[in-house]
Amino acid sequence: MPGNPMRSTAMKAKSRSYQHSVEMSAGLCAGLGAGCAAHRLWGQRLAHSRTTEKLQREYDAVVIGAGHNGLVAAAYLQQAGLRTAVLEKRHVLGGAAVTEEIVPGFKFSRASYLLSLLRPQIYAELELQRHGLRVLPRDPYSFTPLLEDRSPPRSLLMGHDMAQTQQQIAQFSQKDAQAYPKYEAFMGCLVSAINPLLDAPPADTAALGQGSLLQRLRALWPLLQTGLAVGRQLPHFYEVLTAPISKILDHWFESEPLKATLATDAVIGAMSSPHTPGSGYVLLHHVMGELEGQRGAWGYVAGGMGALSQSIARAAATRGAHIFTEKAVCRVLLGTDGQAQGIVLQDGTEVRSKVVLSNASPQITFLELTPKEQLPEDFVRRIQQLDTRSPVTKINADLYPITAAPSTSTVRTHTFCTRPTPRLPMGTPPAALDPGLAPPGCHVVSLFTQYTPYELAGGQLWDEKTRNAYADTVFDCIEAYAPGFKASVIGRDILTPPDLERIFGLPGGNIFHGGMSLDQLYFTRPAPSYSTYQTPVPGLYLCGSGAHPGGGVMGAAGRNAAQVVLRDFRRLRWRQ
Repeated sequence: MPGNPMRSTAMKAKSRSYQHSVEMSAGLCAGLGAGCAAHRLWGQRLAHSRTTEKLQREYDAVVIGAGHNGLVAAAYLQQAGLRTAVLEKRHVLGGAAVTEEIVPGFKFSRASYLLSLLRPQIYAELELQRHGLRVLPRDPYSFTPLLEDRSPPRSLLMGHDMAQTQQQIAQFSQKDAQAYPKYEAFMGCLVSAINPLLDAPPADTAALGQGSLLQRLRALWPLLQTGLAVGRQLPHFYEVLTAPISKILDHWFESEPLKATLATDAVIGAMSSPHTPGSGYVLLHHVMGELEGQRGAWGYVAGGMGALSQSIARAAATRGAHIFTEKAVCRVLLGTDGQAQGIVLQDGTEVRSKVVLSNASPQITFLELTPKEQLPEDFVRRIQQLDTRSPVTKINADLYPITAAPSTSTVRTHTFCTRPTPRLPMGTPPAALDPGLAPPGCHVVSLFTQYTPYELAGGQLWDEKTRNAYADTVFDCIEAYAPGFKASVIGRDILTPPDLERIFGLPGGNIFHGGMSLDQLYFTRPAPSYSTYQTPVPGLYLCGSGAHPGGGVMGAAGRNAAQVVLRDFRRLRWRQ
């Protein structure tokens, strides 16, 4: 990825321990004032706002990792009466859903940056709005500019007003404009059918051969609900799940700009192309969310994604959960009977508990924190062989106001993508809707880019030079669509797959804790016979994105895992 680090008069490169590229000028700090005197990350100050309890040596439940799923699980467990502690190794809560002040005065949703998939039950049951969550809907939600030899160049702007979206599509195809509402209705039907599967553990295949007929039917009930909802659409549903999304879109549409825009959701975070079989499910996964009752809607969290994590943490803490940052777990504590009995911190402190839930990835949970001799060999092999390839490099940039092309104002407030190229820059500048993220007149932008491998050609590793060269290439691409963009950049934070792995614990940099291909979903996530949040170690549960139903800021894995833990607790008490 050729190129050189950005330069600016009165601007000096400043290195940081986590090796991201941030450049800021002393003149900027003097001029902007607010925030520049703060040397601690904004997210760090937020994190400590709830950490007022002293760590006890015994709890009913300990959650490893304060990602959003771990916090959700803790809230439900504590609400049910289990004394629960959450232990986070970083200085800030939220896992990948964090807000951090990388450059003074500019607050970034450093990793995940949009909200849609969070389950509506969690909004309501944890009263997240009461605990400070405010979402700013993104409408229009998609902007696709085209580089054409015509004046003015065309673009495709899509939003929730169907008539306006159809008018936009009609620029390229009247036929597609007429077909689009039918396509949306079809996808909505499939999403509605999938919903029951998201909010319950996968059917326990081991239990299907045991118990009464009624018990077996109960185990299969979510699958039966989905089958009944799909009905005669089952063959088409199966095709969407298994086919390349390009095949599905070719069936519905003829215009390339529309197909390219829709196909974006099928490759986000996946080391695959729209022509890869099974990419249709990745698209379904990204359109199954909702905001304020609007299916498929996406929005920005006021205050950045860390504000979402903080609202969940407040919900858990209000119920009595203890939440701690800078408490790194080094291993799960096992009893002589092989059952989880708590955790051991890196400083040697032991915290006992009746159950342990891990919000960490399956790789960290089972290959680093759990003694391998306590795990079946086949299970360990399966975890080692999980596909965690990631194409994602996240670039966060802070900007002066862009003063170039008139169309730039549109580009600043909507997603844009380019096709066909080996890269997929998508930009979202939430400060246009949430001014508190940047000083007056300035912006922050999140660039979610693909495809970048974990290792470069010839086994070369990412370093400052290659990071900056890649970022320069992305910025050159954006400049072609938004002249003046590069000159507006004040500083940037470049997170390649190895950076995402090291900072956020994402295996291979994979934003989903593992590929969302059909062979790694439902019954087989994270491994066959271990998809119900229980693990080979009694008392140890998986509650993160590596469990069903997968990645994204959904909270479903945390909520479902808590339900399983509570069910097991009730059974244990009944036996006693």
